[in-house]
This record gives sequence, structure tokens and C-alpha cells, in this order.
Amino acid sequence: MEEEKIYCTHCGEVIEGDDYDTIYGEPICQDCIDAYTVVCDRCDEIIWDCDSYSDGNICLCGHCYDNYYTRCEQCDSIIHNDDTYEYDDYYYCHDCYQDIRRNDSIHEYSYKPDPIFYGDSNRYFGVELEIDGAGKDEDYAEEILDIANEDNEHIYIKSDGSLEDGMEIVTHPMSLEYHKDFCWDRVMKRAVYLGYRSHQTSTCGLHVHVNRDSFGLDREEQDEVISRILYFVEHHWNEMLKFSRRSEYAMNRWAARYGYENSPKAIMDKAKKSYGRYVAINLCNYHTIEFRLFRGTLKYNTLIATLELVNKICELAVLMNDDGISKISWSEFVAGIKEPELIQYLKERSLYINEKVTTEEEF
Repeated sequence: MEEEKIYCTHCGEVIEGDDYDTIYGEPICQDCIDAYTVVCDRCDEIIWDCDSYSDGNICLCGHCYDNYYTRCEQCDSIIHNDDTYEYDDYYYCHDCYQDIRRNDSIHEYSYKPDPIFYGDSNRYFGVELEIDGAGKDEDYAEEILDIANEDNEHIYIKSDGSLEDGMEIVTHPMSLEYHKDFCWDRVMKRAVYLGYRSHQTSTCGLHVHVNRDSFGLDREEQDEVISRILYFVEHHWNEMLKFSRRSEYAMNRWAARYGYENSPKAIMDKAKKSYGRYVAINLCNYHTIEFRLFRGTLKYNTLIATLELVNKICELAVLMNDDGISKISWSEFVAGIKEPELIQYLKERSLYINEKVTTEEEF
């Protein structure tokens, strides 16, 4: 019985012996394989050259490209989805992303990207750190961005009309532990090296945003906790003023108090009236509350201590009821603090059971 002949699906020639392969189950002779097909670098499937996706460095079948890869918006190179960098709703390779950021290092004051949350927590802290004295300089901004955003976009930089010759460093929301592990020390030392100052100015503040949904499941529950935060700050205003490193004049200008009341609810009722955002605890944002009390700093321990204090106040307001928050003294509050950075700072400011220690210079 004569053996059934096998024909190449592409050229129609008879295939001799086993010298062929298949594409989509159809036999293709070796000559056509060599001339018209490629191999997917991800799954090793043989595919028609005309059906492949390639940039000169990688070759992919349609399935692998559609499910695992995309193209850089600027250079058109193929990049794995895990290696993309998003900017203004477009995706870029690392080099193009850096070029774009380099050409757009300082954003306008109104710039507000979608938040990227870092760390595993229900409470996140967004920092706005104003630095002044060395210019609204794109090259300097890029140096700071290169340190902070080496792996991911952790910070962005904005212009700020309240500064004389500087800019504002803004972080995406991070957990407290993530802030502690973040390269703040390197960022701050670089800013000082470039000539920036923060504490040693009359213009700079350190603002801390905390997500409202860390205080409760609904708006009513969140407002109850926030009212206790307001009460604590007002009840311990002298200590908060000393902690802030601000003068009374600067505090009244940039972070005014609401005024003491007998209960958290009474202070909250007052705060909900039209006070604007230049108050100690700004409630104008829908998703966050903003602690605006603190003077700017380029000292790592001061920044971390500030975040730890804000966290402790928030923690206290969540765990205590109105009666409990009204009775706790400052000495009782600090006695429960375990964080070494915060304890060190409290001692430096004579706020830790009357114990003062020497301190390094603030910048």
C-alpha cells in the first residue's frame, strides 16, 4: 500500500520523511520554517513571522504579547507588564520614564497624581516637606527624585508660592514602617548638600496627611475619632507648640488652633465651620486629615519622630472614648511611648518627663 504523502501547508511541496514541523497543527516543511517562521521567546512556540511581535530584542507570539507584555509609549520597545512605569496613564520603559521625569521634575502646585500606597497597614501617611533657599531648580529636583524613585515612584516635587526660592517634596501614602525604611536620610542629606534648608527658614512646613478610612468604616465613626484628635491637640497645645518648633506667630499664620472647648464634639462642631486649610488639623480634604503644625526639617530623626507622634495621637483617638481622651495628661501620654526616635526627640525638646538631652543642629 502506497504511503500517504504529506504536503507543506505553506508552499504545497511534498515533505520527504520527517523533515517538517507544525504550526497550529498544520505541517510545514523545513525550508518554509526557516524562511517564514520565528520562535516565541517566552513560550517557545513556532509562529509565522507576520504574526509575531518584535522590537529587535524580543520576539513574541500574539498570546504571550497580549497577556504579559506591552510597548513603551515613547520608544515602542516591548516591555514585560511587571517592568512598566506608569506616567499620566501611559506606560513606559525605565529609560524613557526617567527621561520624561527629568524633563518634568517640578510640577505645578495643583498637580495631584493618583495615590500609590506603600506598606502593609490600614493607616498611611503622606508627607509634604517644603525646602527653600537653593532654587526651584529642575536639575536639583532630578537629583532628589533619582534617589527617592530609584525603584518606584515614591515622591514627586511641586512648586509652592509660599516659598522664596524652593520647592515641595510630596510622598505617596506610606505606612509608618515604610517611611522608616525609606531613603529619607539620603534624600535629606542630598537636599542639604545642594544648599536647601527647611527648619532654618521662615517659610517651610512639614505637613502630614492621614487617611480618614483608618479611623472607621463610615463618616460618622471617622468624625468621632477625628474629634478626639482635635481635642487632644487643643488640650495639649503648649506641648504641641514646643514639639512643632514653630513660633506662636508662625503657628497662627500657617496652622492656627480652633480654640479650646470642653468636649471633642464641641471642637468638631467648631472645626466644621468655615476655617479654611491654614489650621493645625486641616479637615478640608475628603480622603485625609492634614496635620499642619510642624516646622520643616531636613533631619531624619525629627521627621520620623513627627510621624510617630502623629501615629500615636491617631492611635489614642481610635482606642479611647471621649471621656478617656479628656483625662489623659501629657506625662501619661509620653509614658506609653516606646519608639526610640520619638523618645529622643521628646527629650531634645524637654517634653519627656523633664529630661533633656543634647541634639544635633536642625536644617
